Amino acid sequence: MSEQNRQILLVSRPQGEATVDNFKLVETPLAPLEAGQVRVRNHYLSLDPYMRGRMNDTKSYAPPQPLNEVMIGGTAGEVVESNNPKFKPGDRVVGMFGWQEYGTSDGTLLKIVDDTHVPLSAYLGAVGMPGVTGWYGLNRIIEPKAGETVVVSAASGAVGGVVGQLAKAAGCRAVGIAGGEDKCRYVVESLGFDACVDYKAGNLYKDLKAQTPDGVDGYFENVGGEVLDAVLARMNPFGRIALCGMIAGYDGAPLPLKHPALMLTQRLKVQGFIVSEHMDVWPQALAELGGRVAQKKLHFRESLAIGLQSAPEAFLGLLKGRNFGKQLVKLI
Repeated sequence: MSEQNRQILLVSRPQGEATVDNFKLVETPLAPLEAGQVRVRNHYLSLDPYMRGRMNDTKSYAPPQPLNEVMIGGTAGEVVESNNPKFKPGDRVVGMFGWQEYGTSDGTLLKIVDDTHVPLSAYLGAVGMPGVTGWYGLNRIIEPKAGETVVVSAASGAVGGVVGQLAKAAGCRAVGIAGGEDKCRYVVESLGFDACVDYKAGNLYKDLKAQTPDGVDGYFENVGGEVLDAVLARMNPFGRIALCGMIAGYDGAPLPLKHPALMLTQRLKVQGFIVSEHMDVWPQALAELGGRVAQKKLHFRESLAIGLQSAPEAFLGLLKGRNFGKQLVKLI
């Protein structure tokens, strides 16, 4: 085992768009384990849009990421040393060690997982926080009913892909919105959506209308901006919208709504949510998601950046939609 730990720190707050200069790669010595501690060699880092909001020093649902500390994030790896009776070397675990090669803790928030039938990386995606996010927004806010139409933005991503597949399993028509022909083809052919609208084609509302002839009953929102405007104009009375993300505005761009009155005239339920505030549903959601992945009934795709040093560029690419599926960093 290495005596050095490489880490990526957040060293400055973005002014507008985030850049690689906001981060710094450092090496620090690994201290000997204390009683009760466990050390993990991280194999995968999770990159997620919420991280961009944490980089700002503004009021939000969670405290800002502190400067000159390891960038926050989910991790999956292997126990390499343990002074904690709950963990032994070789255990595969998921935690929140952030952007670094090794994590050390007292075992709090560290969970042993079984990668026999579910790949270790999937515990950061379809069978992790993104999967539970999709499960909660669909089942607890949209509450789909067979025969309804559910639209999902960022449909090829880690969250959106889960939502559409679960909506199909509930008997709904699932329509995705994604950027580019390749992503839309994947959404339909690999994930099983009924249709996918390419917002980059320049005919968003017209194309969405064609694919939602009976209107939209449920909408899972990951993007905001013009995408939200287009879907609002297709919502049926008493439709339900789960507000998960607004990635179009994460770098500070304003996201004004063109027709907010539609929320009133169509009597819509519009609810934002943070999945970490609903830990009571995680066991149920993870059991269902894990079972579906193991049975190959829930499909997903991953974008892998290689090596810790690649994390900042991969993260910035995620914010621009350059990833295809769940964005991970594979540590080597």
